Amino acid sequence: MTTDPIVVDLGFGATPTTPIEMLERLSTIQPNVVVVGIEIDRERVDRAMPFQSSSLLFGLGGFEVPLPAPLKQNDQVTAIRAMNVLRQYEESEVKAAWDLMCSRLSPNGFIVEGTCDEIGRIASWVTLDSLGPKLFTISLQLRGLTKPSKVAERLPKALIHHNVEGEPIHRLLEDLDVAWATHAPLGIFSPAQRFVACVKDLRAKGWPITLEPKRWRLGELTLSWESVAPLNLR
Repeated sequence: MTTDPIVVDLGFGATPTTPIEMLERLSTIQPNVVVVGIEIDRERVDRAMPFQSSSLLFGLGGFEVPLPAPLKQNDQVTAIRAMNVLRQYEESEVKAAWDLMCSRLSPNGFIVEGTCDEIGRIASWVTLDSLGPKLFTISLQLRGLTKPSKVAERLPKALIHHNVEGEPIHRLLEDLDVAWATHAPLGIFSPAQRFVACVKDLRAKGWPITLEPKRWRLGELTLSWESVAPLNLR
């Protein structure tokens, strides 16, 4: 098996922009990284092929994450990015897709599966390792944000239909909106200070949010998957 890190952009879209950008950024810290763009649409793969190189490969496939030559099919994957892919599927298909992707990971590998808007101002995702989902993250562009619950439109498929009374994700977004309104006066200084105060309120209420103040200031919070998982999955 290859010892080089393999990072997969699953469902890269109509153009290969995201795998190209991933390679540019990742290669600055890991020069021997190989980025693989995978699409289920052959025409999209064909359009991406002119950009292929020894460090940037493209292939046809889905959640089984087939690796194109010269990689071997039994090579384990370091990371998989699957944004705006599962939203096109039924919720009942999520677990099988997760299981397939997880089976392709190296022991320390991970998956980022979620949804974002077209320019990445609103996003949320589930982080999985080889055993399944571990973390849930919300990421918001704070400038001009009216309510944090705006992210409800961009929840991962596993959560989007559970934003209803009685479900943990609904309670999280409600608590976040209340905190955002409560700390409105801090917006005079910066939306970052306002959001940090919100996250501190949520932690005080018992939400298991990871202690990452630098990420909070960017409009990002991460907590355990178990704390927001749909009740029917517990």
